[in-house]
Amino acid sequence: MSPPSSRAQARRQRALVISLAIVIVIAVGSLAGTLAAHWSPRLGLDLDGGLSVVYKPARKVSKTDLNQTVTILTDRVNGLGVSGATVGTQGGDIIVQVPGVKNGEQILKTIGQTAQLYFRPALCRVPEFVGTHSKSAKPASTPLPSCTASSELTESNLGVSPESGTTFHENTVPDDTALADYPSTKPTKDLKTKTVLLPTIKGTGDVRYLLGPAPLTGHAVARATAEQNDVGAWVVDYTLTSKGSPAWDSLAQKYFHQIIAIELDGVIYSAPIIQPSQSSFSSFDGKGEISGHLTETQAKTLALAMQFGSLPVRLIAQTTKTVSPTLGHSALIAGLGAGLAGLLLVLLYTIVYYRLLGIVVFSGLAVTAALLWAIISALGHTSVAPSFDLAGVTGVIVSIGITVDSYIVYFERLKDETRAGRTVRTSVDRGFRSAWRTVLAADTVSLGAAVVLFFVAVGEVKGFAFFLGLSTLMDIFMTYFFTRPLVALLGRNERLTGAGRMGMSRGLAVSSDSGVA
Repeated sequence: MSPPSSRAQARRQRALVISLAIVIVIAVGSLAGTLAAHWSPRLGLDLDGGLSVVYKPARKVSKTDLNQTVTILTDRVNGLGVSGATVGTQGGDIIVQVPGVKNGEQILKTIGQTAQLYFRPALCRVPEFVGTHSKSAKPASTPLPSCTASSELTESNLGVSPESGTTFHENTVPDDTALADYPSTKPTKDLKTKTVLLPTIKGTGDVRYLLGPAPLTGHAVARATAEQNDVGAWVVDYTLTSKGSPAWDSLAQKYFHQIIAIELDGVIYSAPIIQPSQSSFSSFDGKGEISGHLTETQAKTLALAMQFGSLPVRLIAQTTKTVSPTLGHSALIAGLGAGLAGLLLVLLYTIVYYRLLGIVVFSGLAVTAALLWAIISALGHTSVAPSFDLAGVTGVIVSIGITVDSYIVYFERLKDETRAGRTVRTSVDRGFRSAWRTVLAADTVSLGAAVVLFFVAVGEVKGFAFFLGLSTLMDIFMTYFFTRPLVALLGRNERLTGAGRMGMSRGLAVSSDSGVA
């Protein structure tokens, strides 16, 4: 039977091997999975090209309104799942950059829409505009008349009455043909307090509606999601705010069994009848649904606009341009070349100076690189991380110095232990305990600086901070779960400890005789 000390050493040895094996399996497996999925880092605008647009507010706005607009646009970008897009200000303008996307123009159109959501009572239906070339056509500046009595969408004219289940009866109210001579209200004239003439979304016919002033706006909506209902039709389910819920109930009760149009930026998305299958009004309890021949794109666009609120000001696109990645690519090649050259010199120095321990540095950096590639590539398919641009590359390169420094700290602690007369076998554990405190303190300072920089910085500096912080976390993980067990296993191996010129003893400047005693 083995003595207790031998069994304890065997357990420690097994734990070290398992830790090392798990890290290697995770690194190799994640890298292989990433390559098999054809994933790669989502490059930024300076490396991958993309679209950039400059918006100018239609009127002079306060700094508060400008910052609120940036916040809403940023939320919309994140809501679209676009990784790496940035929104910032330059003077009184707002700059939106979307890297590496094929449908960048559509994305910019979606996030830049003013999204003035109004709930308006429908006064009457109106046929399609006769056209500007018609002799009867009225100028756009002509005031809109009232609906004729027979075409008014009043409760008595509609005659809504429940039948059974969700079915109901509704009278056919004729369109107001006299209003066909009037063009639809332009989006810029779609004001909350005015009566407007608006079209419905494409695919729902050529009918228009004359709508009254809006008693309620999109600010009453707390949350909205696009989904398919039981019959597969796309709808938008929304939840109202604490203030919006009673306001909506008041509006719905006032126009019970009448039509309330839900319009966004001058287009009617839905014009439902209020509770047509009920004989009397009942509270909505803060929830509702927008339906009416919505396509998936229309439903998701509407839900996104409702979810993140109305912009406080209308935006005018000043310039939209395609950014070429050529310049950034050249800078990347130059930067990577310099970084690799420096890294090669460092590796050669550590191998010459620390001998076998230099191989530990090389293998550790290789495993770290595999993990970082897999993590950064995976994050590129989310909206969590900034895009990997030149600033991010700089953050990773800077972190290499931090990582190599962790190795040096550990190796120098080993030297101190062996110079004190201890063997390499006993020094690996004592040296790590001393080095771990130093490494952890240094990495904590670096990580703290990266976190602060990430939250206070904007634009590319944010990317630098993110990837510096990610690499620093990786250094803490690798130091404990890879470097520690690998050096400990090497230090317990008699052949490797005293293997001539490349042995650990030679690298630690101790005699090979004291290597395993």
